[in-house]
Amino acid sequence: MNRAFLILSSIMGFVVLISNFLVQFPVKFYGLEEILTYGAFTYPIAFLITDLANRSFGKIIAKKIVYFGFAIGILFTLIFSTNFNDLISVRIAIGSGTAFIIAQLLDVQVFDKLRSKNWFIAPLFSSLIGSTVDTFLFFSISFYGTGVPWVTLSLGDLAVKIFIALIMLIPFRLLLTTLKPV
Repeated sequence: MNRAFLILSSIMGFVVLISNFLVQFPVKFYGLEEILTYGAFTYPIAFLITDLANRSFGKIIAKKIVYFGFAIGILFTLIFSTNFNDLISVRIAIGSGTAFIIAQLLDVQVFDKLRSKNWFIAPLFSSLIGSTVDTFLFFSISFYGTGVPWVTLSLGDLAVKIFIALIMLIPFRLLLTTLKPV
C-alpha cells in the first residue's frame, strides 16, 4: 500500500506540473487557439488516479493522495513552471491549486457516494463533475480580466476533458485488477 500510495501521489504531482505548464499553450491547429490548450489532454489523468485510489483503497487514502499530489504539484509548479515576473503565470499557479484541491476532493466525495453502482458510474460521474468545477474555477481565476478568451478556452477544455473521461474508463477498468486493496 505504501508503494502504491507513493507511486500514485508522485504521478499525481507530475500530472499537475505538466498540465500547468501545457495550459499556457493554445492548440494552434484547425483554428483551435481560442478554444483549447494542451493542458486539457493531460489533466484528466489526475481524476483517473484519484478514482483508482478511491476504488482500491477507499476515500481516506484517496484524499491523502490528493493532498500529497497537491503539495508535490504546487511545489513543482512554483519551481519549474511559474514565472514570478508574469502575472498570468502566477495566476495560473493560484488557479491551478485552488481548482485542483476543490475539484479533486469533490471527485472523491462523488465517487464514494456512487461506488456501489455499476463499475463505470462512479469514475465517470465523479470525473465529469470534478472536471467541470476544475475547468471553470481554473480558467476564471487564471485568466479573468486578462484579455485571454477564458470562457471559450474553458468550454473547449471541458469538451476535451469529457471526451478523455470517457476514454479513461478503459484504463480504469484494466488497472483495477493491478491495484488491489492491501
